[in-house]
Amino acid sequence: MLEIEIDGKTVSVPTGGTVMDAAALAGIYVPHFCYHRKLSIAANCRMCLVEVEKAPKPLPACATPAANGMKVKTHSELAVLAQKSVMEFLLINHPLDCPICDQGGECQLQDLSVGYGGVESRYAEDKRVVANKNLGALISTDMTRCIHCTRCVRFGQEIAGVMELGMAGRGEHSEIMPFVSRTVDSELSGNMIDLCPVGALTSKPFRYSARNWELSRRKSVSPHCGLGSNLSVQVRNNRVMRVLPFANEAINECWLSDKDRFSYEGLNAPDRLVKPMIKQGGQWREVQWKDALEYVARGLKDIASSSGAGAVGALATPHSTLEELYLLQKLMRALGSDNVDFRLRRSDFRGKTRGAPWLGMKIAQISELDRVLVVGSLLRNDHPLIANRLRQAAKRNLEVNFVNPTSDDFRIKAKNRAVVSPDDMGGMLENILNALSDPSKAAGDAGNIARSLASGKHVAIFLGNLAEQHPDAARLHDLASGIADRLGAKFGFLGEAANSVGGYLAHAVPAGDGLNARQMLENPRRAYLLWNAEVDLDMNDPKAALAAMEQADMVVAFSAYRHKAYEYADVMLPIAPFAETSGTFVNTEGLAQSFSGVVSPQGEARPGWKVLRVLGNLLDMSGFDYENSESIRDEIDLSCASFDNSIEEEPSALVAAPGLQRVGYVPIYFSDAIARRSEALQKTALAAAPCAWMNAALMARLGVREGEPVLVRQGEGEARLNAALDAALADECVRVAAGHPLTANLGPMFGLITVERL
Repeated sequence: MLEIEIDGKTVSVPTGGTVMDAAALAGIYVPHFCYHRKLSIAANCRMCLVEVEKAPKPLPACATPAANGMKVKTHSELAVLAQKSVMEFLLINHPLDCPICDQGGECQLQDLSVGYGGVESRYAEDKRVVANKNLGALISTDMTRCIHCTRCVRFGQEIAGVMELGMAGRGEHSEIMPFVSRTVDSELSGNMIDLCPVGALTSKPFRYSARNWELSRRKSVSPHCGLGSNLSVQVRNNRVMRVLPFANEAINECWLSDKDRFSYEGLNAPDRLVKPMIKQGGQWREVQWKDALEYVARGLKDIASSSGAGAVGALATPHSTLEELYLLQKLMRALGSDNVDFRLRRSDFRGKTRGAPWLGMKIAQISELDRVLVVGSLLRNDHPLIANRLRQAAKRNLEVNFVNPTSDDFRIKAKNRAVVSPDDMGGMLENILNALSDPSKAAGDAGNIARSLASGKHVAIFLGNLAEQHPDAARLHDLASGIADRLGAKFGFLGEAANSVGGYLAHAVPAGDGLNARQMLENPRRAYLLWNAEVDLDMNDPKAALAAMEQADMVVAFSAYRHKAYEYADVMLPIAPFAETSGTFVNTEGLAQSFSGVVSPQGEARPGWKVLRVLGNLLDMSGFDYENSESIRDEIDLSCASFDNSIEEEPSALVAAPGLQRVGYVPIYFSDAIARRSEALQKTALAAAPCAWMNAALMARLGVREGEPVLVRQGEGEARLNAALDAALADECVRVAAGHPLTANLGPMFGLITVERL
């Protein structure tokens, strides 16, 4: 530690710290623009000039290393004169358009100009004008306002992992710009908006819709991936207008993924379901809540009495709240049925875990690892901010190893990549395990990965979405757990959705003779309760799911939206999405985060837990007299004792059939109902129409060229897609998106497919 005196205060600063760090520790604000605690030091705005004793001129606080005995004055006459001089230069070319700027009211330049700007400008020449740039569907530009702090450039290089913006020109001809004919397509791009200290980069979906001072700010939790990012939801007139990050270093730091940031548009989608509806005589009609729930209660009683309660099944998405999942399974079990499941995209239910499968460690501890093996995960697509933590750690001493069917650019410095077909993933893990047991068998990719893992002190093995959705998921789980045991490493699951852990804690899984999600489709039930589930997009096998729904005597869709259930359901009940209800999400590290609704439900939509409470009362069930969601949460065991990644039994390997294999994945902006309905996200490059991705060797064998239309067949389903080149894909594999309307007619996410040239 170093001792430094700043404005008369003595402060201890860690070795390597700067004057800016010392000022922060002392609670002293030094004006700045280019400095950001998460980015490298650029020192190009010069706004943080301070007086340092014995220095011949003012020095930038952000770039001046602290030294023992150093004396600094941040608000002396010399320092303030320097800061005011810098501000005068910054304002020379800056347009006076604060009244029409979206940054107005939250602009760093606007705030600091009050304290350091002059009354009027001495600059009489013409101001420069810079042409705006097309950065895509999410970021709007007014580049004449840019002060060249380069925060956006550094963010792309250092945090997002890709240089999408750069600065060209010199002096007043300098411009921030993308590469020729390119947009900003990173899954973290919206953070550039937050970082911009002026109005040069603003939110395109939010543009001109509200003023900063008109918005109420309310804390919430993201309902999307398993991270549980903390949100600051901004509201006006009972409408969500904007979502910004709520800083939490232990979870999302100060960042948000674009899915968390911009999916709020889906809350106000035109297909919102706002009134209960019943189909009678093939026609939908709107009814009162009392009539709709009594109709559902009578239907469930009739089916349970005539065919047994096992004829009823419940399917829920893991994006539902903990309280909703708990009450749904409680209602089903009170009815007498154990057919309830929230693991809709899973296909292998062998080898059950003993508890709730979780990350196996704190999210923040990822940064402390020195070796990691990620199995079956498209990291940037599935877990953008966990990918960022691994990216930052890999810049230091973390060695990241991958086992995947594809070698996607995760923008992470990888130590080893084992690119194998889905059928060979288990074999690769087995080889790694053998190489750890017997170094003489350490050859090829398996040997390289084994040596990397064995050389570490802080090691973790993570299973991703692709591994959990794999048809041999139980064996992958068993082998990955064995590798972790052999190394004494942490072992965990990255977690697909907001309540991938919470669904287990809520017991929204079958027990005893209850049927899991796959069995409920293979052995169709007479009645289904669909909780937030759009079966054509949320299930592992959408074709089988739709067939089961069409055979059922009664399908009740609890949803915030009018979706395809409009064609096969008998009742549609409007339940409130996360922003309109209170509840809890349990993130991948097992942390329960409760939140309140930030706006009132639209139309006649009601919080889901209230709907289930009333339905339980109508069915004469005891234990459904809750007054608030907190009382439901308090009934659930959220203790750490519930978290257990160990497997109950060792599953046998599945026998692979020869042929082309489908590699299924859910595109980042199609993962859940809200994100699918965000207009801005659906205009991005990451939401482009799905293709049939193949490597060059397979395309040559099939006689297909990139961009040509092909017919993809899987079982009895087919889809017409364009062929696309993925040089990183394993041999004899075709990557085809799931969870998308264009591929909803296909079968399971993994399995044999055929590709024909059209």
